[in-house]
Amino acid sequence: MADLTTLPDTKTAALFPGAPLIESPIFDSEDLAGFSDQEKTLARELNTDGFGVIDFPDPDIDARIDRIKSNLGPGFGIPLDDPGADKTKGERRVQDAWTTDEDVHAIASNPAILDLLSKLYGRRAFPFQTLNFPVGTQQAPHADSVHFSSLPERFMCGVWLAMEDIAAEAGPLFYVRGSHRWPIISNAMIGRRGYGSDLHSAQAPYADAWQALCETHDKKQEPFLARKGQALIWTANLLHGGSRQTDPTLTRWSQVTHYFFDDCIYYTPAFSDEALGQLALRNLVSVSDQTPKPNTYLGEVLASAKSNEPASLRSRAKRLLGRRN
Repeated sequence: MADLTTLPDTKTAALFPGAPLIESPIFDSEDLAGFSDQEKTLARELNTDGFGVIDFPDPDIDARIDRIKSNLGPGFGIPLDDPGADKTKGERRVQDAWTTDEDVHAIASNPAILDLLSKLYGRRAFPFQTLNFPVGTQQAPHADSVHFSSLPERFMCGVWLAMEDIAAEAGPLFYVRGSHRWPIISNAMIGRRGYGSDLHSAQAPYADAWQALCETHDKKQEPFLARKGQALIWTANLLHGGSRQTDPTLTRWSQVTHYFFDDCIYYTPAFSDEALGQLALRNLVSVSDQTPKPNTYLGEVLASAKSNEPASLRSRAKRLLGRRN
């Protein structure tokens, strides 16, 4: 794993600093100097497939997993200790358990993961959200880019950790290989207004578009039959979800951590209209140390960075251009 004090020099950092290294338009010309062979392989997988698999770099991961199951299990209202009980009824997830569970926090803030992601993306990574699941989500295919996005775009990723060996009947995580290379589906593309909308599902408006892309490109869902302790890193626009659970007695313990990267604007595209400068901004803190992570653009903090209030990109552009005249 990476051990960084400074980020590596790359062509992308010099010519396209607004693009993640692994999604750079000149990625194929990068020699990835300073990357280990394992890191080079992972970078190429992320660039080509939109995901990569690693063994989670924590010697205490098994003990952490056991404690998380013990601490969080009773809160789901699911008969997790009864081998023959239906595990699919009840609460399927807890968000931001890092605020109360030290092991969830340690997994999200793992220094080797932070260094690795920072190296792969070319900016410093920070965790901003955790989700813990005792069973599969059976969630339809979706891209995180409608839930969490950044300006510049694609500076976001997820890390999904298997907390047990995952059987095919347990509703494993699935991905659509290479879908991260498709256009990010925005409100403008599908002809809807997002800012101020009160939809209960942020991803429902995009389902038909994602399905059409899969059919057009003849792409199928591929399950991730993970071993305990394996982690899947996926890019912001990769389609993924939860397979149908065919054995309701099985658990599928996992933790997802979502990461952003420094010096970006962080917002929710499903509830934004970028062309009008109306952004549903996120006011974030880093899970690692609870420090605020302000919305910034090329080092400048947005003056109007209040959650779910519009930040006018056009007025900012005028002001910035005026400084140069």
